[in-house]
Amino acid sequence: MDLGISGKTALVTGGSRGLGRQCALSLAAEGVNVAICGRTKETLDRTAAELEALGVTAVPIVWDVSDTSTIPDLHAEINSSLGEIDILINNVGGSPVKGDLTQVSLDDFKATFDLNLFGGYELMRLTIPYMRKQKWGRIINIASIWGREQGGHVSYMAAKAALIATTKNTAIALAKDGILINSLAPGSIEHADGSWERFQKDNPPEVVRDFIDQNLPMGRFGWPEPVGDLVAFLCSDRAGLITGSCIVVDGGQSYTMI
Repeated sequence: MDLGISGKTALVTGGSRGLGRQCALSLAAEGVNVAICGRTKETLDRTAAELEALGVTAVPIVWDVSDTSTIPDLHAEINSSLGEIDILINNVGGSPVKGDLTQVSLDDFKATFDLNLFGGYELMRLTIPYMRKQKWGRIINIASIWGREQGGHVSYMAAKAALIATTKNTAIALAKDGILINSLAPGSIEHADGSWERFQKDNPPEVVRDFIDQNLPMGRFGWPEPVGDLVAFLCSDRAGLITGSCIVVDGGQSYTMI
């Protein structure tokens, strides 16, 4: 299926590995030129080479989007090296602090929001004016099923829930401007050097099997390709009526009915 987005320009944060890498690859397969940012030059360069092998321009940028004060500089660098951003994939996220409210300090709570919400929020604010001007734009925010229901740690749950809410509110506000904004809520997705790969390495086989039996109806962890390919579809005009949605990609893992 030709999604009609060849020649567009995308930024994928956390684009060097895991879900971000797959989002970048799925977009590149459709002819989208992609800037990827992350904190490790080696993995960024390796993924950029994969993207360029698909015949597109790839720009790897070493950047920490949790430092929100630097986001305008990141935006300016992409504009100068690749052009204005048509497609924004806010993928950076994680749970840097563990525990419930009694165990997580306010500063650590805020740091989790910097990582999962505020960097992406600033990028949305910076990219939307151009999207509005051209009457076309796509923003996908990678959330989590644990932003929709119980699971994970307090700061991560709260930040992902806030990301989903921000997505919904902004999508409605910009619905008449040709800008479609959605979030995805992945479940337990396994990828190289990811948290679920580490979980399997760090625990006895019976613990891993018990987790799978109790939580994963398909009998296995998820994999990145369905997430990346859905992102590419949502960036096309074929998804022209989908905005403000939070789409679950979890193999039936979550318990909510909506």
